[in-house]
Amino acid sequence: MLYKDLAELYKRLEKTTLKTLKTRLVAEFLREVDKPDILEIVPYLILGKVFPDWDERELGVGEKLLIRAVSMATGIEGSWIENSVKDTGDLGESVALALQKRRQKSFFGQPLTIKRVYTTFVKIAETQGAGSQDRKLKYLANIFMDATPEEGKYLARTILGQMRTGVAEGLLRDAIAQAFSVKVELVERAYMLTTDFGYVAKVAKFEGNEGLSKVEIQVGKPIKPMLAQMATNVRDALVEMGGEAEFEIKYDGARVQVHKDGDRIIIYSRRLENVTKSIPEVVERIKKHLKPEKVIVEGELVAIGEGGRPRPFQYVLRRFRRKYNIKEMIEKIPLELNLFDILYVDGENMIDTIFIERRKRLESVVNQGDGVKLAENIITKSPEEAEAFYRKALAMGHEGLMAKRLDATYEPGNRGKKWLKIKPTMENLDLVIIGAEWGEGRRAHVLSSFLLGAYDPEKGDFVPVGKVGSGFTDEDLIEFTKMLKPLIREEKGKEVKIEPKVVIEIAYQEIQKSPKYESGYALRFPRYVALREDKSPEDADTIERVAQLYELQERMKAGKG
Repeated sequence: MLYKDLAELYKRLEKTTLKTLKTRLVAEFLREVDKPDILEIVPYLILGKVFPDWDERELGVGEKLLIRAVSMATGIEGSWIENSVKDTGDLGESVALALQKRRQKSFFGQPLTIKRVYTTFVKIAETQGAGSQDRKLKYLANIFMDATPEEGKYLARTILGQMRTGVAEGLLRDAIAQAFSVKVELVERAYMLTTDFGYVAKVAKFEGNEGLSKVEIQVGKPIKPMLAQMATNVRDALVEMGGEAEFEIKYDGARVQVHKDGDRIIIYSRRLENVTKSIPEVVERIKKHLKPEKVIVEGELVAIGEGGRPRPFQYVLRRFRRKYNIKEMIEKIPLELNLFDILYVDGENMIDTIFIERRKRLESVVNQGDGVKLAENIITKSPEEAEAFYRKALAMGHEGLMAKRLDATYEPGNRGKKWLKIKPTMENLDLVIIGAEWGEGRRAHVLSSFLLGAYDPEKGDFVPVGKVGSGFTDEDLIEFTKMLKPLIREEKGKEVKIEPKVVIEIAYQEIQKSPKYESGYALRFPRYVALREDKSPEDADTIERVAQLYELQERMKAGKG
């Protein structure tokens, strides 16, 4: 299958904002893919990725190396390409221009196929060690030498992770269902259990609804985590849970999913990225303290400070990001793993088992000690007992409590009322940066005000809920400008539109109804709290969540909370 066909799809997707049309275009393309090995590749390329988020491999190609490769392939000077980006605002467009102007052509060139492009990307991702940059350069130059301008534009965007076609996970899910006439809920279920769209598309095409319904958890492929809603207080949580619940400490850490297959341990972050190599001491503890041969468990990694008190979750993220001097970081930021759920054990799928039974099974497979513990919990019908446990959790320095229905099954990817969070303050929001403004005076060279978006499933896009300019240091603004400049879609005067990729945590005084924004809501006095590198845009809060928090806020004001 030719890569030019995929490039044509990208082009058509870019030209429409209609979600229904985008879905149909993707479905039609998937339907034409007849080889299983190509069908496994195509869904991620359509998303503008090469590998699933949980795959350790990454291209490791920045703008400079990409420009050198295009220069080598075309004979156009790199400085010309760099200057062109100032006019186009998009390296992909500038690559296309360079390919149009190319001074040299390959006499033995072959049309690019999807398989060749993907195979080249795999070689690039797996190239390591001395001389790796030179080898990556040659691999890149070879495919750009045979690329048309249109193909080159989308190759560049894929390599840099800057595709602008508006295709997200939900749209791809619907397109797979439409393409192969299967039930969308079965596609959703299969994806939630495997987080592998390539595998799901292949099953949908060749095995239909029956095959999708038989998809099982696979050790080594992360499961979409079950999520929680907010409760006003302990008493409300108990009522919602049916009068009796499990309450466990809500740790201010980073949620992880641990997969154990013999001595092979893989640890995934909340956004399903493989963070195993950055926390080797946790890996060794898991080998020692998890009894089963094959098991998937969930827990919270907490950074431990003086006196055993927890440190903010950002310390754990610093551990996740560290690639070098890991031994030094182990001493600086010690970690503790608090396990709270079990999803699979020795061939048995546990997600359809009720929570109280899962908890008992978890307790039976964990030898506590040496930084691996079970999340501290109680099971009670008493509001007074739950309230006392809540105060204890806060006194220990934790965020609050989780309340869980004893008869609840595990629902991957679902944010329902079977799990509730109880915290002493209104919950902060995790929102996506969708726009920004250049500053003035000494801040003229940096982006200093950011438009925040919440995801609207109905529109299939992020809708604005306010602007934030406070809470940032000068250093933060410099870092955010570096991070966001490659994601600028459009620039008009001081205002820029940003590709929705970056999630930040926002505190606010209250949520107001607002005709000013398309969402219908606006945050009053929003303040930047933290960069949420552990969350993908898909994990950010939805406009439905904003509406729920607004209703909760109004109840509390009326004294009903």
